[in-house]
Amino acid sequence: MFATKIRFCLFVSAFAIATLAVSFARQAATTSGQAYSSRIEAETKHFSADFVPDGDLTKPAWKHAKWLEFDNDASGKSHYPEVTTRVASLWTQTHIYFAFSGRYDSLNIYEGEDPKPERWQLWDRDVVEVFLNPQPERVNHYFEFEVAPNNQWIDLEIDKTKDPFNDASWNSGFEHATRIDAEHHVWATEMRIPLAAMNVKDPRPGAQWRVNFFRAAGKGGDEQRKFLAWSIIPEGKTFHVPARFGILKLVN
Repeated sequence: MFATKIRFCLFVSAFAIATLAVSFARQAATTSGQAYSSRIEAETKHFSADFVPDGDLTKPAWKHAKWLEFDNDASGKSHYPEVTTRVASLWTQTHIYFAFSGRYDSLNIYEGEDPKPERWQLWDRDVVEVFLNPQPERVNHYFEFEVAPNNQWIDLEIDKTKDPFNDASWNSGFEHATRIDAEHHVWATEMRIPLAAMNVKDPRPGAQWRVNFFRAAGKGGDEQRKFLAWSIIPEGKTFHVPARFGILKLVN
């Protein structure tokens, strides 16, 4: 009987260990990106000091950053060089920063509105957008930040397992500023996002988050406007396909 009990306990222990191993393997697979179908990469470089956004992309901080560029639509099938968009990122121990610079032929904004309050359906006008997931093991949970040329804004917590999936009551406290260079037909944006608002407590070089960058440009209905994506989404027309988010590496 004693030997039988030992064999039973060993069996239970082995089963528990195997179950834990499967659980950890699944978690590791998701964290390592196997749940994602995009391998495109961007870098966010560490910066020594925080700064307040003012829309000036000539400041030394952005010379330290690694810039990327895209002009393709969300499907990747069409290119629009007239709205070529550049984006870069920096991080400190307390914030992550994004800068956009975009060419334009005309601007489509909500005229005469106060840019201070959050603007629902801002995406129906010209915007740049960051979809950011600093906890990539939660594929369907991420954060959305949008800024328009006139500095109107919206931030959203997204959970694709819920209906509705976009929570506008969430407030990150992110700061942002824009500038329009009418002579050269370029508008620029800076964003500063508190890491604490996204439950990030100890950012370190080597971390790999998930991100996608978007831009909506042009006047008229959706069939006339241009919808650009850094990491393309061949599956459909919505930007909200988190499995297509690219990799954002935190580097020194």
